[in-house]
Amino acid sequence: MTRTVALVLIAGLAVTAAACTESKRARNAATWGDKPADITCWTYGTETFSGRSTGKVEYNDGGRIAFVDAANGRYTTIDGECRVVYLADGEAAEPAVEPVPPATAPAA
Repeated sequence: MTRTVALVLIAGLAVTAAACTESKRARNAATWGDKPADITCWTYGTETFSGRSTGKVEYNDGGRIAFVDAANGRYTTIDGECRVVYLADGEAAEPAVEPVPPATAPAA
């Protein structure tokens, strides 16, 4: 009887440990994966940055994020409230929208 209880407890611990490992792997893949991400940051309610990373976004305990900006290839660090949205596998990046010049009146 005690042997059966011990085996059930060991099996339960093994399943629990595997579940924690899977959730950690999924979180780390999303957080530390080498996938591009759309990043938008605000300071006091004002948008201070909107762009895309070329890959991994690193997070600091102090609330700072660091990444390589896809627009200029520079290593960038930002303090503030940021939303980081990783692109899904196989998801194409949205094309950049060029600003439309204002219409001018024809010369008389």
